[in-house]
Parts: sequence; C-alpha cells; structure tokens
Amino acid sequence: MSSTTPKPRERGQRSRGASVALHTALICASAIALFPVLFIVFVSLRGRDGWQEPTRFVGFDLSNYTHILGETKFLTWFANSLIVALGATVLGVLIAATAGYAVSRMRFPGHRPLMWTFLVVQMFPMAVLIVPLYNILGQLELLDSYAGLIITYCSVSVPFCAWMLKGYFDSIPAEIDEAGRVDGLTPFGTFWRLIVPLARPGLAVTGFYSFITAWGEVAFASQFMSSEDHYTLAVGLQTFVGQQKAEWGLMTAAAVLITIPAGLVFFIAQRHLVAGLTAGGTKG
Repeated sequence: MSSTTPKPRERGQRSRGASVALHTALICASAIALFPVLFIVFVSLRGRDGWQEPTRFVGFDLSNYTHILGETKFLTWFANSLIVALGATVLGVLIAATAGYAVSRMRFPGHRPLMWTFLVVQMFPMAVLIVPLYNILGQLELLDSYAGLIITYCSVSVPFCAWMLKGYFDSIPAEIDEAGRVDGLTPFGTFWRLIVPLARPGLAVTGFYSFITAWGEVAFASQFMSSEDHYTLAVGLQTFVGQQKAEWGLMTAAAVLITIPAGLVFFIAQRHLVAGLTAGGTKG
C-alpha cells in the first residue's frame, strides 16, 4: 500500500488560504470603491426629493434626468466643458510632448533647470495661482472665454506631462533619431514621424491626465467664467445649490451624466495607461 504525499508548491505559488484572503480583500476594496458611485446613481433615480429617504427602494423614475436635459442649460454647459477639455488636452499634450522630447534629446543651456522648474511649479497649490492668472487673463482680455480657460488648464497640466514624457522619451533608443537624420528628416520630422508613433502609451497617459484635469476643475472656472452661456459643468452645477435649499436629486443626475465622457476617455486610453505609466518612470 503506497502512501501519497502532497505535491510541493512551486516557487511563487500562493496557498489556498492566501488566495482566499487576497480575493476577499479585493472584493471588499471594490465594494468600497463602487458604493459611492452606485449610491449616487440610486439617488438620481428617486426623483427630486428621493434623496431625503435614500433607503426606500420604491418610486424610481427619470424625472431628474428629464429636468436636467430639458429645463436647464446642462447641454450648453456640457458642450462648453467638452470644448475646453478637448482644447486643453490637444494643446497641452502637444506642448508637453515637444518640451519633453527637446529636453530628452537635445542639450541646450538650461535644459536641466527647465525640468526642475516644471517640477517646482507643481508644488504650488491652485488657489495661489488664481489671482495672478486672473490679472494676466484680464490684461490679455481672455476672461470669460474658452481660450483663457484652455491656457489656464495647460499651465497646470503641462509641467507634469512634460516631466513624465521626458522620462518616456528617454526609454526610446536614440538610434531611431539617428536613423531619421540619415534618411534626411528634420528634427521635427523625426519627432513627428518616428518618435510620436512609438510614444502612444505615454501620450495616452498625458492626454487622459490633461482631459480629467480640465473636465472636473472648479476653482479656475468659477472665477474666470462669468456669463452663464460660458459656464462649464463644474460651474453650472453650483446653480443647483441655493442659500436655503440644495437640489441634490438634480446634482446626482448631473453627476452621473458627467462621468460618461470621463469613462469613455478612460476606456479608449486604458490599454495604454499601464505601459505609459511604467515606461515613463523608468528613467528620470
């Protein structure tokens, strides 16, 4: 009669108890992360006053959404936010990519202090920048305009994006640039035709960061946009909060609609995000 002995675990293989504990922790973390989102969706379907009794599972309707879309300027605010966010994304990524590539590949006086300047700029809180930016935009007659808000958001996102893209460009072999020069390409031609296609993961990360920064920003938009036709979503939602009452039902419905573009951008860029973040942090 032969006795069977348990097979030894391979190196790096988790035990059954460790696997159960890990999956339990992941499920709990996912539940904690999803609960606020699901609660907002639930309250948005309870009508204008449904938030007062959020534990009741009756009275579901779409009145908050129909009111938001039909009786407010939500669609105008949505379009304004989309214009500003896309403009800040395109312009910010273009500036950050060219700056990061120049510092990565070219040696010119002050290229190292330039990158450290980008990093130091990120240390200032946004509230400190409101007054000087307001004065600058006022002198340029860019207050209450899309262009002024786009430039403002670029001033916030470009330093971080340039720093990260510089690290990503460092991971691309310099021999590719040399091959481009041998083929007669200009420095910009080498950058645009050879480097940019290889840098798609890094550009996706910076584009996502720039879009989210502009899409959900409140402080600058509240101070720089004064006419209701130019309000972004972050500013427009403040009209639902009065001194005596807050329309929480409308705010939750608007919050659900606001997350849709951000979710679509994440879905488009998500396959590049991990590669872009890891590659951008390999070299400094």
